Amino acid sequence: MENIIELFSIKEIQILITFFVSLVISITAIPVIINISKLKDLMAEIELRSSHEELTPTLGGVAIFASTLISYFIWDNPNEGHEIHLAISSIIILFFLGIKDDILILSPKKKLLIQIAASVLLIIFGEMRISHFYGLFGISEIPYILSVLFTTFIFISVINAINLIDGIDGLAGTVGLLASITFGYLFYDLKLYALSTLSIGLAGSLIGFLRFNWSVKNKIFMGDTGSLILGFLLSFFAVKYIIFNSSYRYNPQLGVDAPILMIILLIIPLFDTLRMFSIRLLAGKSPFKGDRNHLHHLLIDSGLSHFTATVTLVTFNLLLLLGYFLVRHQLSNNQAIFGLFIVFLIYCLSAYLLSARINSAKIERIQFTKIDKLKRLQIVEEKKNQGLIRENTK
Repeated sequence: MENIIELFSIKEIQILITFFVSLVISITAIPVIINISKLKDLMAEIELRSSHEELTPTLGGVAIFASTLISYFIWDNPNEGHEIHLAISSIIILFFLGIKDDILILSPKKKLLIQIAASVLLIIFGEMRISHFYGLFGISEIPYILSVLFTTFIFISVINAINLIDGIDGLAGTVGLLASITFGYLFYDLKLYALSTLSIGLAGSLIGFLRFNWSVKNKIFMGDTGSLILGFLLSFFAVKYIIFNSSYRYNPQLGVDAPILMIILLIIPLFDTLRMFSIRLLAGKSPFKGDRNHLHHLLIDSGLSHFTATVTLVTFNLLLLLGYFLVRHQLSNNQAIFGLFIVFLIYCLSAYLLSARINSAKIERIQFTKIDKLKRLQIVEEKKNQGLIRENTK
């Protein structure tokens, strides 16, 4: 018995058990959520820019929330720090925000204010501020107020970036899975076991969610509940990693390029959001006005399946991450930023060429989940007239 207790006290064993507990809870909870959603008619409405034609349960975020936290709280984590308590408090706030938005729909302004409040709770009371720029653009320390504003901007940007890429099956979940596994490794390497455990718990919950998000017969979306929680946790992990490495000048084991690594790890949602906001502002439109110009939508509209489009984007993310690990010690932070700017231009050019190709193609070649655009729009219009769908105003 004592040997078993000692075995469970090993951090590696705890992290492994956390992963499997989270995975099992997620896989077993989601079918229940799907059945309740269908019985109570808690389904995702079909929007004019949607890539789906069937009403689908949208409360997958409930399973992600529950399985991540339950699996994390199994263990006593003495090094977790007050900021993790505050982060969990913020997650609970966002959980109720997401639930209400998934069921009743909230205005973008209310959602933004609550996101800011949840972020500021952690940033101010948990001292989770990015106050050092690692010499980027010749900047090192920044004042308190600017650090609070900048860190809040990061949280809000990542949260909404994850929400924006949640437009096709598997993309937000797979991007989150890649990031959470990477964070689990990075925190474990730094002996931040509490953060590593939380990261791996999130990974397990996302695998369980993706099992059903990819399903044809028992499909579920993560909804705003899931995307808000996922975006906040990834923001928290990224900011914590940057802050922890800010003393790199005094510890050779820490990374001088922490901000660059975080950008590359979250490059798909960040590039997509930056590109879309730039396009909309240049066109004189609201940056929050939804459309089908996201790269993942363009890939779908060009004939790729949801799975292929997701794999394409995540593979790009993974290759860029692995490539950077190979050359990171040969580049300064400013050189790396310049390289990322070039990659962003290539990203935008690829999206432009893909968009031009789609616009010049015949309508029969443009497919949305095996239904051509004309037929799909007819179906959407019929359902709109029946009061089953609404126009998107996000």
